Parts: sequence; structure tokens; C-alpha cells
Amino acid sequence: MSDPRPVLVVTSLHDPTADVVITELHGRGVPVVRLDSGDFPASLSVEAQITMSGLQGRLRTPSRTADLAGIRALYYRRPTGFAFPHLDEQDARFATTQARYGLGGVLASLPGCLYVNHPHRIGDAEFKPSGLAAAVSAGFLVPRTLITSSPDAARAFTKQHGPVIYKPLHNPVYRIDGVSSVVQVAEVAAEDIDDSVAGTAHLFQQRIDKTADVRVTVIGTQTFCVRIDSDILDWRTDYSALAYTPLEVPPGLEAALHRYLGHFGLVFGAFDFAIDREGRWWFLECNPSGQWYWLEPETGLPLLAAVADVLERKTC
Repeated sequence: MSDPRPVLVVTSLHDPTADVVITELHGRGVPVVRLDSGDFPASLSVEAQITMSGLQGRLRTPSRTADLAGIRALYYRRPTGFAFPHLDEQDARFATTQARYGLGGVLASLPGCLYVNHPHRIGDAEFKPSGLAAAVSAGFLVPRTLITSSPDAARAFTKQHGPVIYKPLHNPVYRIDGVSSVVQVAEVAAEDIDDSVAGTAHLFQQRIDKTADVRVTVIGTQTFCVRIDSDILDWRTDYSALAYTPLEVPPGLEAALHRYLGHFGLVFGAFDFAIDREGRWWFLECNPSGQWYWLEPETGLPLLAAVADVLERKTC
């Protein structure tokens, strides 16, 4: 007998990766309810009761209704933020907070649901200092890193451990001449660092003399390694310049990957490594909501099937 419980996909309207996952699930006969939490309360409503039997109630979209106690899995992608443009600033702030802790709290408490990934665990794992510390504990090689608001400390670190790169600790979108832009990873020298560093926290990291990058995507119990060759410091700035080669998972890496994911309670993780001239793999970061589907047509690796298997609850 087929499982009637739906997969809940939480993401924005324009999410091509979610589109292909939903198409794959539909092809398998798996029911799907898609919603954007940012649509609340205009076209998304929630009715939830906390009873002695646990959380009960429903979510309603314009086309679907989901029983809160009957969600098979939740695929948390990239929903938009709550917005209340019709309210004044104070009321909008209050309404946003209530929506976040109300609807957000319900979505984070679904009984018997497999989260890929749980939104709270995503939030924990997105803190770069936490991720780097967890990587050391998991057994990865991690470049020497400084998080500071001290210009003097940044200059000293750069002189001692150069070449050094600067990375944003998180990357909000800037609008420059109407175009969405982000702060890029860049190499810095001691003379580049001025007193503006004192204005907030910054991350400086020893640059690895790399021969290639590697994207390792862990999806439940399956691991996919892809070598990425380019002459770019940050390969994500020019996908047209990249060459891809599938790799076997090196001995010992699999266990370290799952130690890292277990630390944060993650089912999915997109890991980035740099390979140095001695062949050593250096951990750079793990994105708990990272992109992955573009690698499938480039390599033939069955990542889509792996994601659908997890959401269908066939694996993991």
C-alpha cells in the first residue's frame, strides 16, 4: 500500500531545484504540498493545537491542505521572509515576530517528520565559527582562521600567516545599481587592512595553495564527490570556467562527514574542500542548504534520485 502522507516543500516560488525535486516525487506517486512561509498570512494559513496527543491541525495553501500530524518529510529550502507592508513599522515588527515564532515554531515541531534539514539546525550550522570548530572536532584539516574586530590583530595575523583571504561571515545581498551583488572572497595584505575593521566582526583565513576544489554532497546515507578544476580563488564566481570530475570518497572522509553532520543534526550537507599540492583536503565550509542539482547534468551523478529517496523515506 502506498504511503498517503505528503512531503512538505518549504521554499520560494522561484526555486528551480525544488521544481525538479517535486517533479521527481510526483513521478514516484509521492504527494507534495509546496508552500512559501513568506506567503503567511495572505495566502497561507495555519491552525495548530497542542493536545495531550501532541501537535494537531492543518496548513492551508490556495490549492492544498496538509495535516500537521501526517507530514512524511519536510524539505526546507529557501523561503522568503515574512512581510507586512500594509502595517506601520512597529506593528509590522510585532507581526513578523509572531509569524516567525508561531508558524515557524509549528513547522519546526511536526511529529514523526523527517527534516531535510530542520530549520533550527540549518540556523545553527550557518554560523561559520561554529562550523569551523565542528570541522576540527570531526577530524578535518582546517585552515588557520581569525575572527576579529581588531585591525591590529588582523594585520598581525596577515603578516604571520599570509597569504590570507577575507571571507564574509554571512553574505547578505547588496543592491548595486539595481543589481543583486554579494561580498566576494578576496586575498588581503596587511597594508589593505584599515581601521574600518573595528566596525564589526570579520573573518580572515590562511589561503590554501590549492590545485583544485572539491564539492562533497552528503544526502542521507549517500555521498557524492566532485573535483572542480579552475584558476579561480572562489569557483562560485564563474561557473562557465569550471571542469568537473567525479571522485571516490577518500578513506576516512565518510566518517568525518557524518561526524560533522551529526554534530548539527543534519541530513543533508554541501561541503567545500580545497586540495593542496601535497594532496591534502582542507575543509572550507559546509552549507546546510547548498545547491546541488547543477552537478547532475555535469557529471551524471544521481543526486536527484538520492534526494527523492530520502524525502520518500526510502533511505536515511
